[in-house]
Amino acid sequence: MRRSSALAGLAAALAFMGSLAWADPAFWRHEWPKTDFSITAVGDWSEILSGGPPKDGIPALINPTFVAAASETRIGGAEPVIAVEIGGAAPRAYPIRYLTWHEIVNDTIGGVPVAVTFCPLCNSALVFDRRTEHGTLSFGVSGKLRHSDMVMYDRQTESWWQQATATAIVGTLTGTELAQLPSWMESWDQFRARNPGGLVMDQPGHARRYGANPYRGYDSSTRPFLYRGDNPPHGVPPLARVVRVGPRAWPLARVREAGGLTEAGVTIAWEAGQASALDTAAIAEGRDVGSVRVRDGQGRDVAHDVMFAFHAFWPEGQWMLGP
Repeated sequence: MRRSSALAGLAAALAFMGSLAWADPAFWRHEWPKTDFSITAVGDWSEILSGGPPKDGIPALINPTFVAAASETRIGGAEPVIAVEIGGAAPRAYPIRYLTWHEIVNDTIGGVPVAVTFCPLCNSALVFDRRTEHGTLSFGVSGKLRHSDMVMYDRQTESWWQQATATAIVGTLTGTELAQLPSWMESWDQFRARNPGGLVMDQPGHARRYGANPYRGYDSSTRPFLYRGDNPPHGVPPLARVVRVGPRAWPLARVREAGGLTEAGVTIAWEAGQASALDTAAIAEGRDVGSVRVRDGQGRDVAHDVMFAFHAFWPEGQWMLGP
């Protein structure tokens, strides 16, 4: 059975069970005794479902080790990495082959505490500043999904956070937003060609099939996993990648066909060479979806995302479909 078919069957079962039990905060309190469920921005608890793993069943990483990019030989050239450049610190690459299995990395770059995150089910790769008015937070994976997107939690208050919007949605910190930092996904070859003196996160010491894609065929599916909302408008397929900058979304197919675009005050560059992490069983062998980088009129990097679930979180957002 293809992975996408198995996911579809599991989604139906979990969605039904979620409507019966997991939509009730009373059911969660034994696992989340510190979470204040009386404070929330979620209007319908049935939107939050278990993705399968329990709290910390997907282990987030803390202060990983790094190796010189020039010495790393385990990563395929087309494999995607999240590139982060902060201040004068050496550029860092966080391989998706590791983030697929850990989803969150709590790290510090150039004195800035960051959370590097990847939600495979919506292809959302975002980097946040962990500093808030409530102090510096450390994040873990709750095991919950909302609109197919990862729900994170902070270890200080155990409030729940929506990864796609960087906003706390349940608990005492509800409404608090994290600052998204500029980052981008590119191929390993592209990163090390630009940064011969850069660093890459070393392989974690967990027993995982690093380099394998447990979501084989996912981005060719007809609907996101455990998603109940409306499909995107304008005939955009539910699992079509879009480039999100704030409340605007450019279909990646349009950006790719044009070879890049300059609109609404930003320039979206596209370059071939990055494999999809959600296609074939081996991430390195995924079809070429290309790499995106967004800059403003002064050439500065702009925080953005290349995601599936734009319409779920920005229902009034602007679709940049061209003339």
